[in-house]
Amino acid sequence: MQGFQDLCIHSSPAWEKGLGDVDAQRLRAEWETVTLKWDAPHLWMRRFALIVLLSVSFLIEMAISLSLTRHRQLTAPLQIGSMTVHSRVLQSPLSGVTDRVFRRLVRRYAPESMLYSEMVKAREIQHLQRLSRLMDVDADETPISIQLFDCRPDFMAAAARQAVAQGADTIDINMGCPVNKVTRKGGGSSLLRQPEVAVEIVRTVVQAVEIPVTVKTRLGWDETDINILDFARRLEDAGAQMLTLHGRTRAQGYQGEACWEWIARVKAVLSIPVIANGDITSVAAAARCLQMTGADGVMCARGTLGYPFLVGEIDQFLKTGRVPVAPDLATRLACAQDHLRGLWEYKGQRGIYQARKHMTWYVRGFPGAGEWRDRLARLESVEAGCRLLDEAIAHYQTLAPTASLV
Repeated sequence: MQGFQDLCIHSSPAWEKGLGDVDAQRLRAEWETVTLKWDAPHLWMRRFALIVLLSVSFLIEMAISLSLTRHRQLTAPLQIGSMTVHSRVLQSPLSGVTDRVFRRLVRRYAPESMLYSEMVKAREIQHLQRLSRLMDVDADETPISIQLFDCRPDFMAAAARQAVAQGADTIDINMGCPVNKVTRKGGGSSLLRQPEVAVEIVRTVVQAVEIPVTVKTRLGWDETDINILDFARRLEDAGAQMLTLHGRTRAQGYQGEACWEWIARVKAVLSIPVIANGDITSVAAAARCLQMTGADGVMCARGTLGYPFLVGEIDQFLKTGRVPVAPDLATRLACAQDHLRGLWEYKGQRGIYQARKHMTWYVRGFPGAGEWRDRLARLESVEAGCRLLDEAIAHYQTLAPTASLV
């Protein structure tokens, strides 16, 4: 919906505790399902469904609010050391997801946001003496960050210099990945238990490159060992110029709710920008998180799986105070086709196999989606995938024209 700038930019605690806690995207999808089911010849039913849908969307917009002070802060550019970024919304690095093809789709809707490469092993660059394809960066991708991980400061410094040569605008150090194969070798969130090593990595990388160095991490190893306040201070003292904090412990992985309260505590003790991460799955969630934490921005992660529109939607809201209209089903599936073609052109048959998971993420939230997902999960060619998606678009446009208004 448009035209709610004055309505959205104000403090409204009652709404934040009510509809503000509802994922706006999910609500729209649920009502899309309702309108799809009402395909009887009774026109009044369709009209009633549309009226209810618009009413719900109106209430959702009322629920998404920021105080005037916070809105003014968040419309200003984000300063990361010497670099100015004209967006407070960042796309998280995601292993197996944020390759050049996916980033191009996110960039389509968020032209000024900082995007991140997939996580790159510094050890691989050092031992194999060749660049990882994960470092592939288009000349026009700026602002772009390349994320590195390892536990050896010298390897990290060498990899950082390579990343700069590839076109990175910042170097991000992963100190938050909870996956066992990463933590067993001393990388990712295991560095939360080795603060001296973490500090030395930051200090060494800062000395090795002339671009800003940032860190992404978590609250602590588990709920009995939350050491983020001291850890974050030490990283800042070592030269980190921005901290992205996932509001979960390593033990939580991606389960349970992110604890945004801890992000607020960290923001209070640091002078560098703090970016909130964890459960940023909608414009409403981003607004609540930013209001609660005082963070300098948000980083979207799993909320963008099958939905590369999210970073741009939040960015638009922060810049204008208006909640953008969610893309309709046809637009989402057309984006899936672009993603599929891009992976085929970039990676060949391996890209088709990788596309299977992406296609299943796009095809959800509407009646019969499970059947389409099953078929797309067995893709063998770009032609077959595009044909299936064309069939899905045609089928649901015929079934429910009102879906295009959602």
